[in-house]
Amino acid sequence: MQIRLRDLERNLAGDLQAVYLVSGEETLLVEESCTAIVQAAASRGYAERKVIDEGTATDWQAIQAEAANRSLFAERRVLDLRIPPRGFDRKASDALRRYVANPFDDVLLLIRTGRLEARQRSAAWFKAIDAAGAVLLVWPLTARELPGWLTSRCRTAGIELTRDAIALLADRVEGNLLAGAQEIEKLKLGGVKSPVDAETLRAAVEDASHFNAFELIDAAFDGQPARVRKMVRVLRQEGAPVFMVLGAVNSQLRNALRLAHGARVYLPPQRARALRRLGHRLGADGLEHALSECALLDMQAKGALRGDAWQSLERVLVRLAGGRTRTLAGEADHLRYPMR
Repeated sequence: MQIRLRDLERNLAGDLQAVYLVSGEETLLVEESCTAIVQAAASRGYAERKVIDEGTATDWQAIQAEAANRSLFAERRVLDLRIPPRGFDRKASDALRRYVANPFDDVLLLIRTGRLEARQRSAAWFKAIDAAGAVLLVWPLTARELPGWLTSRCRTAGIELTRDAIALLADRVEGNLLAGAQEIEKLKLGGVKSPVDAETLRAAVEDASHFNAFELIDAAFDGQPARVRKMVRVLRQEGAPVFMVLGAVNSQLRNALRLAHGARVYLPPQRARALRRLGHRLGADGLEHALSECALLDMQAKGALRGDAWQSLERVLVRLAGGRTRTLAGEADHLRYPMR
């Protein structure tokens, strides 16, 4: 059964499925959707949660054993399995189909991954989960959808923004949902009186670090590695969240890849020109590799890999700027924690 994002809350109010698959490239929406599923499970007695994040080299026998293993602390458990899209190979397909055909009563299997291609969504393993469990495909918001999303987010936070203020916020965050959510949270905590107009919003966010983050991305895309190193260190010292910067990098790289493939992307002209230059410099393969590095960096920032996420972010951006650094992909096997 496929669930739309806007219907997830209502769906979780009913009976829970044995298996959930959440797929998408909008990190914030995927994370919040998975959190909602975990919280719904916790309210039904799934008191323990086991996170398994192994990348493409997934040990499916170990996962099967983990699912079958009875917990000493809880009768019901959530098995939170995180796999990149490339990890769904033949072994994954066989293992998932076997599991879906005979799931464990005391285990809720939550599978989260990036954006799945059309051929993957027509694969046997995907159809098996769709038939026996629940599938949530999280698509990126378009430029037309972003103002509505921001308005809804404001309403949930108890804040009202005028139409001009929403347009200004949408323009400033440039598709970075995490940055938008953080700005709304800042307005909420700051006690700004509603309705918030464009001038009030501009005054509240003019010193926001994510605008510096976009300047950092511009420096990387323009091929300025020395400036990138300096700006990363300044942002870190100022306490900017690494996820905010990473979310912005991911968003712009995805736009650059779409442009490289000839897709129509609604962007400000200056931003579109910068992304096209980046695409010409790196090529589609280089952009895809950069996105893979960002996926590993996301794992590291969440604690699934050893190492300093800020140092890795600096290396990723320096490579985008044309500098030479080590890659996370080349070190990932050494950074993984041993599976217990």
